[in-house]
Amino acid sequence: MPIQVAGRRRAAASLAREFPGALVIDVTSKADEPWVRLSPFYPHGGIPVPSTPGVTGQSVEGVWQALKVFESADVDAAKLGVRTMKGLKRTVRKHGPVRGHRDGLHGDRLLDYRTARRRIYLPTYRWALENRTRDLVERLRGLSGDGDVLLLDYTTNGDVDDLATPLSHAALIRLYVEGRWPEEEGR
Repeated sequence: MPIQVAGRRRAAASLAREFPGALVIDVTSKADEPWVRLSPFYPHGGIPVPSTPGVTGQSVEGVWQALKVFESADVDAAKLGVRTMKGLKRTVRKHGPVRGHRDGLHGDRLLDYRTARRRIYLPTYRWALENRTRDLVERLRGLSGDGDVLLLDYTTNGDVDDLATPLSHAALIRLYVEGRWPEEEGR
């Protein structure tokens, strides 16, 4: 398969042994230009917030974190305006257990984790791929046609229904390039 996904923390020698000859591309927030633009933390701006007409966020991660609801904290619209790749995360250590994600910035319904992935994360990240990084997606498509490409991410889970492990945006990039995007809720 031309595109593979591996953990960014793995040693270069280990990656070279397992994926000989592959072009290695880091797509995390620590990546170099232009590939850092594929990170969900990258502040593209103008990213529509699901179920919230007329409201946009700077980054995919900002939208995801803004809609997260904790035991002691509701949505945080300020996360939508963060223009750097820092200060986006909202943690259980600070706010208590996660109760879910709000279905829209002013919605009255909380979504469970699986549903939130399908109604918030997938459409938001897909929008960024289609509207902010189309050039990079096309470049990856071309590179993968020429040989093996290895995308590096902190996680490698590409199964939206595997809730035990964080979802890998690199795996989503792979699925998108291959025309196998996961089903989104309500589509």
